Amino acid sequence: MDRRGFLAGGLAAGAAVWPNTPSDAVDEVLPETNKLAEDLGINEIPIFCTHEHWGSINSIGQTAEGYRADVYAGARPKRKTTLLDLLVDPYFSGCLHGAGQHVNHLIQTKLGESDLHLAALKDPAKALKAIREALRVNQFIGTYQCIRRGILSAYGYDINNDDAAAIRKADKAIAENYGRIFTWYRQLMQKVHFSELIRPVHPEFFVRQESADAARKELAFTHTIMRIDPLLELWKPKSPRREGLAKITDIEPFDAKSWRDFLDTIFSLAERNGSTGIKQLQAYHRNLHFAIHPDSEVKFQGDLNSAEVNIFKDWVVHECCKRAHDRGWPHQVHVGTHNMPHSDPLPLQHLARRYPKQKIVMIHCWPYLEEAGFLAKYFPNLYIDTCWQPVLSPQFFRRAMLAWLQYVPTNKITTGNDATSIEMAVGSSLFTREILAETLAELSRNAGVSAHDIRRTAVAMLHNNAVNLYRIGESIPF
Repeated sequence: MDRRGFLAGGLAAGAAVWPNTPSDAVDEVLPETNKLAEDLGINEIPIFCTHEHWGSINSIGQTAEGYRADVYAGARPKRKTTLLDLLVDPYFSGCLHGAGQHVNHLIQTKLGESDLHLAALKDPAKALKAIREALRVNQFIGTYQCIRRGILSAYGYDINNDDAAAIRKADKAIAENYGRIFTWYRQLMQKVHFSELIRPVHPEFFVRQESADAARKELAFTHTIMRIDPLLELWKPKSPRREGLAKITDIEPFDAKSWRDFLDTIFSLAERNGSTGIKQLQAYHRNLHFAIHPDSEVKFQGDLNSAEVNIFKDWVVHECCKRAHDRGWPHQVHVGTHNMPHSDPLPLQHLARRYPKQKIVMIHCWPYLEEAGFLAKYFPNLYIDTCWQPVLSPQFFRRAMLAWLQYVPTNKITTGNDATSIEMAVGSSLFTREILAETLAELSRNAGVSAHDIRRTAVAMLHNNAVNLYRIGESIPF
């Protein structure tokens, strides 16, 4: 079989090359990544990107509500995007912080600059070399390797390499590509066989635009789900965000009736603008058991104690679930990775029973692989998405595949990336394809499963299951 596409490790002879990347550099740098995935045809199966945060990088910036890419339709970089913007992203910054590695201190000590990104704008090669000792202690982890493999695939440059000319060449290509960001996304998606894209966005996204033209370009290929977690924070006595959303909806929420009208208006706004579901990340801060409370028990605003805050949040989650249920919208719920043991997914069975037409998608799931698998196996409207697992550690994804493929019906599994940049998503997808191919091949030896059925299963997990779940795109026929 010929080498088709970067996911197979290089370019076919005579094929078009990536923007700003010479073909000879690609063939020299990129080895065959996984022969088994190629032989089984898994490298070219379209991947449905079910949960992504592309644009959550420093060059595009933040607002009071969160990353600009999640608040403004068509958000583009506010300054030059550098190689270091893609490397030291929010996820990898967290890894560095957890390792006690202070990159700005290294930059100040070695280069005399105030911070990493200012140094990167001046000279990315010097900036990267200055933080190399901080990178080494993280060089095996999934986050670093997904970024590394994605940049290697897209630009032919390995971030392990301190060659100044190669760094500056990659940095220039990144700046040029992010200068036409939505064209770049679409080109790279096509090259690496990404089919559809879903991004969680804030409620304000549906009324704010960087410009009409930029929003049109982004939304031509980007689908959205609405984050409901910001709504759970609107109980505070002084809340600029509540005031802003009140202006958008023309409703000031202060009691049960006004809150229901407020939510009706927000959900209708999201629906008119093409939203396809909701998402919450409350598991970062509390457990996932959302009790039912009558209106009379709820305090909707003021100096609430912790118990009153939880009651308010429970009430809002149920009201949001009712509206998602009535629309047949999926509901992505962050599970695991933080706030353990309170991020255990088992309490979600109560939401599943109460809202049977709302498909609940447990995202991430590590380390609660067995618990999430149990829920997906026994509840028709509970699903699991492996997004972020390869970024945390490819071995987490491998463990999940070994556990779930022998326990969970394969129509209940989807495989997003949860990346802050498209390049990180490319690196994550490489691990996904390779590990999925290895696991399916290993399990098939004793299961009497043919190569054709292995590929059928891979098509379902990488693409078709998400099409059916989100009602976006078209299934690949068999």
